[in-house]
Amino acid sequence: MALRRVGRPRATGTRYEQQLMKTILDGSMTIGVVGLGYVGLPLALEFSKSGIRTIGIDVSKEKIKSLQAGKNYIQDLDDKEVHHVVKKSKMLTATADFTACALCDVIYVCVPTPFTPNKDPDISHIVHATEGIAKHMKKGQLVILKSTTFPGTTEKYVKPILDTTGFKCGKEYFLAFSPERIDPGNQTWTTKNTPVVVGGMTPACTDVAIAVNRRVINEVVPVSSPAVAETEKLLENIFRSVNIALVNELAQLCDRIGVNIWEVVDAAKTKPFGFMPFYPGPGIGGHCILIDPYYLSWAAREVDFVTNFITLAAEVNESMPFYVRAMIEREIAKQPVTLKKARVLLLGMAFKRDVDDLRHSPALKVAELLVEDGIENISYFDPYIPTVDVHGRTLTSKKNLTAAYLKKHDVVVITTDHSSFDIDMIVKNAKVVIDTRNATKDVAGPRRNIVLLGDGK
Repeated sequence: MALRRVGRPRATGTRYEQQLMKTILDGSMTIGVVGLGYVGLPLALEFSKSGIRTIGIDVSKEKIKSLQAGKNYIQDLDDKEVHHVVKKSKMLTATADFTACALCDVIYVCVPTPFTPNKDPDISHIVHATEGIAKHMKKGQLVILKSTTFPGTTEKYVKPILDTTGFKCGKEYFLAFSPERIDPGNQTWTTKNTPVVVGGMTPACTDVAIAVNRRVINEVVPVSSPAVAETEKLLENIFRSVNIALVNELAQLCDRIGVNIWEVVDAAKTKPFGFMPFYPGPGIGGHCILIDPYYLSWAAREVDFVTNFITLAAEVNESMPFYVRAMIEREIAKQPVTLKKARVLLLGMAFKRDVDDLRHSPALKVAELLVEDGIENISYFDPYIPTVDVHGRTLTSKKNLTAAYLKKHDVVVITTDHSSFDIDMIVKNAKVVIDTRNATKDVAGPRRNIVLLGDGK
């Protein structure tokens, strides 16, 4: 790959590559974004804010209707910016019709990649999106897959579908993988200033993919192939999964041997090299960290390789809601109340602090486990999540958390440490506080009613 060529048409490139590069460099291109969720809409907003015509495509009628009205539905985005690009500058339009792909020079695919109940990858959304693109494809287009997936998806699944057009990859159309790096709730690292990795099917594919990303992203890092880019994305998230599993397992050990894991980690992080702090919790959530180990382990089985270490880490993390359930039921057993009649309040239902993202939330899993054990009086408070469904029951968040409401419950569990929570007030008025996030670390006064995950007591 010759990075010196990036930023201008390649002298040896086909006319389609040169034409595409020219439209990218002069800003006359039209961007298509298939999938307008946590990844797609922020990307579409960046392009449209920069004055580049952008078309968003999604199968969700609710999302399309909202965007067509100029309304934002992603917490991290500015409502005014979304309204401006839709209603004022009119740089962003939204549709559910894949025929719009024919109007685009570059198409990003940002669709979900969940797993099946058996923990096998489900790339049906990628396949559906690619088929929709292929039906309306024209020569000279660039397709960039951003959805997190297993190594080989771009080459073995996406490319064959696009090849049905009869166009030649790298000459008449271009294909690359550039994984998303969205961190919900992170106001420091955004779509624009977070470096992205790009791997194209050919050097030409890589060059045009780098060029278009550089229109809205400060730093673009090229790699030799889509498979490298696909694998590095899994490494990013599996790195976190493995290290979180390590401290989660140590937290359980510390509870047995009488050592505070939080103090241990804080002491260890004073080492200026060779250590990165991770902290325990009630489990992991979000789209990537929970799912990615299973995507890689599935791909490994195809080549007769077993990812024992990675799979074990995923199992440890998925066991944490069960550990929290045991903590809750142990505290209930200490009180003159049965499981059936016990009143349990969960504080925080989102998968991480200060976001409205419920995907694979460990708090939701804890609630489901408590219901399965016959605890009927479960309630929750989360200013970001108005309602949740737990085994067919719809739970509604309390609008305001008051002292009187706290006192009504036998056990209060901090499952997500939202910064808006008044921790001192919670500890002062709750009978028992089970803290799975170390949110009570700065509480002044008596801590007799606090049960901290991994505190060794």
